[in-house]
Amino acid sequence: MTAPFRDVDDVMRRFDAEDYLLDDGTASAVYLAATLGRPLLLEGEPGVGKTTAAKTLAAVLNSPLVRLQCYEGLTAAEALYDWNYQRQLLSIRLAEAKGAAIEEADLYTEAYLVNRPILQCVRYRGPTPPVLLIDEIDRADDEFEALLLEFLGEAAATIPELGTFVAERPPITVLTSNRSRDLHDALRRRCLYHWIDYPAPARAADIVRRTVPGATTALIERATQFVGGTRNLDLDKPPGVAETIDWVAALVTLGVTELAAAHTQQTLASLGALAKTPDDDALIRDAFAEYSSG
Repeated sequence: MTAPFRDVDDVMRRFDAEDYLLDDGTASAVYLAATLGRPLLLEGEPGVGKTTAAKTLAAVLNSPLVRLQCYEGLTAAEALYDWNYQRQLLSIRLAEAKGAAIEEADLYTEAYLVNRPILQCVRYRGPTPPVLLIDEIDRADDEFEALLLEFLGEAAATIPELGTFVAERPPITVLTSNRSRDLHDALRRRCLYHWIDYPAPARAADIVRRTVPGATTALIERATQFVGGTRNLDLDKPPGVAETIDWVAALVTLGVTELAAAHTQQTLASLGALAKTPDDDALIRDAFAEYSSG
């Protein structure tokens, strides 16, 4: 199969064409994962672009994106496969109506199988492999991690009633984690790993400039500088790039062209895009008051 990217620079160019600015480290991680066919675990603080990286990868490769959003209590029936119980029940009733016998094995065939995201990717037969996004794996239970090990290691899924399915073209799998809990070593060993950090102010400004084209250069530069400074505060939820984009978009909507005293009321009204708790709101408001008076 042809390699999806020529080199790391090709990854950066093609992501750039989709308005996603990759740093060298993340571009290298994406290149290796796509070229070697290894799952990629992206960790980082919320809002740094982990999920968007996987979405952009699918767009760049013109591949279908299959997303599995993780949460506590996620099971195989929701992530791997399930059975069409209504169809099974209908088959039982039809057999009874005809006076025919039906065995249990007759009800557990591929005709009754429901593909959930993981099995959907394993059984995919399209021209290019899908991109499977397993989002916020740290929100799922330890048991779900164990469920993933066969798939991550072998691009396969075993169904007791039917046997093992192996992908013809292994999907490009991207797992994201906000590190709300530690992941098991067995899962980490099956993945390439990359930590996405907060971008430097200049790069953050470039990202916001592309995403909020109506914002002035002065507004973007001062806004990204201020948000970077808030991460030194004792915040419950430090704002990431996503929150920065939301804030600048809110400022533009309110008619703010620069962070100046003339726009203080509108700016304070928009800080809910950055602060997500009452304590954070108070700290960010105090920080802005000091920043705007400096």
